[in-house]
Amino acid sequence: MTGAPEVAHAKLNLALHVRRREADGYHAIETLFVFCADGDVLTRTEGPGLIVSGPFAGALGEGGDNLVTRAARGFAEIFGDEEAGFHLDKRLPVAAGIGGGSADAAAALRLLARAQGVAATDPRLMTLAASLGADVPACLLSQPTRGDGRGDRLQPIASTLAGMPVLLVNPRLPLATGPVFAAWDGVDRGPLADGDPLDVARAARNDLEPPARTLLPAIDAVLDALHACAGVTLARMSGSGATCFALFEDAAARDAADAAIGKAATGWWRLATHLL
Repeated sequence: MTGAPEVAHAKLNLALHVRRREADGYHAIETLFVFCADGDVLTRTEGPGLIVSGPFAGALGEGGDNLVTRAARGFAEIFGDEEAGFHLDKRLPVAAGIGGGSADAAAALRLLARAQGVAATDPRLMTLAASLGADVPACLLSQPTRGDGRGDRLQPIASTLAGMPVLLVNPRLPLATGPVFAAWDGVDRGPLADGDPLDVARAARNDLEPPARTLLPAIDAVLDALHACAGVTLARMSGSGATCFALFEDAAARDAADAAIGKAATGWWRLATHLL
């Protein structure tokens, strides 16, 4: 390993409004991104390629060609560096609505940019991020951000959420993004408001939650368990699922919820953390 590790911060959508389906098949969305202190961990290696370990390494097979290697290849082509290699400690579930590969690719770009003295604001870096996936630019920033368009037209927002305790829960069942968007009912239920992100999120919704719950009913049980916990400020599904989250008034309430859910549903994945 070479250099300090980089956290690929888990991404949460506090709200996600789907406004319409575009002619090219993509959906116009409005969303509030926030990021957790914890996530996958990426470290540079001496040679090119990708080594994967960790609890969810098996979901990625032997590594090979994925968003991290594409990020390394794209960076080398744009900035004239040799293609870098990485070790990925895969701690987050795959196809889970919390960034996953997008966060990993963004972490790789942050590591490479620092090593080569490339400014985080370099437009070439953001263009490369956007070419890798709609969520990669937001994950590159890893700060409270409003996303419009495909979620890649970004506007950082002022937030008082830093440090807020959060519990992530996933039923350990993958849920692909495409089928969830395809099952959206096509109804525009209105725009996402502006203002304090927590107030906005409480008044908002995740339009992908109903189709995701239909496709994967286990999400119902996860959300019911979170809503039943004391001290919950907001509970919702993130992204296209199946991971759900709850924001808490304090760490003690979060930890009590984590313990109670862990005892009641031993097969579920959980992550007790806090927002950046």
